Amino acid sequence: MSIQVEDRVAPAPESVGGKPPVQQRLRAAVRAQALQIVLVWLGIVALFGVLAPGAFLDPANFRNIAISVSILAVLGVGTTFIIVTGGIDLSMGSVLVFSGVVASMAMERTGDGQGWGVAAVGAVVALGSGLGWGLLNGVIVAKLKVPPMITTLGTFGAALGLAQVLTGGIDLRAAPDVLVDTLGFGALAGIPSLVVVAAVVVVGGIVLLHHTRFGLHTSAVGSNPEACRRVGIRVDRQLIKVYAMAGLLAGLAGLLNLTFFRSTTIAGHALTNLDVIAGVVIGGTSLFGGVGTVFGTLVGLLIPATLRNGFVIIGVEPYWQQVVVGAFLVIAVYADQVRRTAAARGGTRPSLPARLLRSRKDVR
Repeated sequence: MSIQVEDRVAPAPESVGGKPPVQQRLRAAVRAQALQIVLVWLGIVALFGVLAPGAFLDPANFRNIAISVSILAVLGVGTTFIIVTGGIDLSMGSVLVFSGVVASMAMERTGDGQGWGVAAVGAVVALGSGLGWGLLNGVIVAKLKVPPMITTLGTFGAALGLAQVLTGGIDLRAAPDVLVDTLGFGALAGIPSLVVVAAVVVVGGIVLLHHTRFGLHTSAVGSNPEACRRVGIRVDRQLIKVYAMAGLLAGLAGLLNLTFFRSTTIAGHALTNLDVIAGVVIGGTSLFGGVGTVFGTLVGLLIPATLRNGFVIIGVEPYWQQVVVGAFLVIAVYADQVRRTAAARGGTRPSLPARLLRSRKDVR
C-alpha cells in the first residue's frame, strides 16, 4: 500500500491568527542572531584595533587568526549538524587526536618516502578512523538510544585513551614533507591552504544544511522526530549519517592538525570541545535542535580566536579568554531560550519545517 503525495509546491501552513509557522519564526530569529554576532565580532575587532592598532590591525595578524580558526571551523560544521538534530558531540577533540595518531603511524610504517603515495595513505587512514568513530557514535545514539552526551563522553575518553596507548603518551611527528609543505604551510593564490580547506568545508556545509534534502531532514529530525517518522523519514538512519559526517570531518581536522603542527599534539586539545560548541551556540544554532546556521558557527568561532589573539597582543592573561567565552556561551543559551519561547507562543511544540511539508515525495 502506498500513500501518494503530490510533488507540487503547496502553500505553507500558517499558525493560529495568520502568524508564520513556529519553525519560520525560529529561523528568522536565528538569522537575526547571526547578524548580531557579526556586529559583536566587529566590535571586538574595533576594540583591539584601538588598544593596539599597529600589531592587531596588521594584515599578517588577521592571517594568523584565520589559520587558528581553520581547524575549529572544520569541526564546527559537523558539530552544527549534530546540534541541529538535538544532539551533542563531546568526542571531537579526542577523535581529532586519534585520527592524527593513526595517520602518523600509518605513514611511518608505509616507508621512508616523502611523496604523495605516503601522504595519501595517511589521509585515507585519518578520514577512515574519524568516520569509524562517527559511525560508532551514531549507532549508539540511534539504535541503542543512549543519550548523545553520555555516548560522546564515553567515546571522548575511549579515543583519547587509545591514542595514548598506541603512542605511550608521546607525540608522533611522522608526516611527509610534501603534505606539510602543501597542506600545512602551503598557500593558494596567497591564501593559506588550511584556510582554503576550511572555506570549502564551510561552504559545503552551508549548501548541505540549507539547500539539500539531507539538511532539510536533519532540521526536521531536530524539530520533531516523531512527526518525521510519520511522514516516512528514517530518523535512525539520518542520525547515523549526521554523526558519521561529523566523525569524517574530525578525521580531516586531525590530518590538518598533524600537517600544521607536524605533531599529533595529544595534550593540546583539552579545550577544543568548549571552543567549538561555544562557537556553534554563540553563532545561533539552538541547543534544543531544529534550527542552525553554519555561517553563524564560523562567526561564533571567530570570537574566541580573536579574543585570544587580542589578549596576547595587549598582554592580558589568556585565561581571561575562557572566562569571556564562557560568559558568551551562557548569554547565547539564554537568548536561545527566550527566542524559542517567543516563537512557540501559540503552539506547544515546533512543527516540521514548512519546506518539508511542501516537498514530500511518495511515502511507500
